[in-house]
Amino acid sequence: MPYINARLTNTVTKEQETELKTKLGEAITLLGKGEAYLMVEISDNCRLYFGGKNDTDIAFFEVKLLGKARREQYEALTAKICDIVSEMFSISGDKVYVKFEEVESWGFNGFLF
Repeated sequence: MPYINARLTNTVTKEQETELKTKLGEAITLLGKGEAYLMVEISDNCRLYFGGKNDTDIAFFEVKLLGKARREQYEALTAKICDIVSEMFSISGDKVYVKFEEVESWGFNGFLF
């Protein structure tokens, strides 16, 4: 039950949105999860500030998952997300935050996992 919320300061075209969603679906496997239940939210043109400034493109990713993952898995996904954002939007990894949250309970389709 992973969920990824991507917030970017730049404009994301429909084609980029589809590509980003696909790449995140592939990347989530680094946490031992599949794309089948992955929910992705993409918000562009966000007013984000880094170091008190908003003079460059930046991104914030929030990753929530049912259960736990190892530190090495989180590090690998962080690196992959930074690579994706750099490749697609020319945002430097030092302008990307990735927050992880492990969720104990997750509801879906009228029941609890």
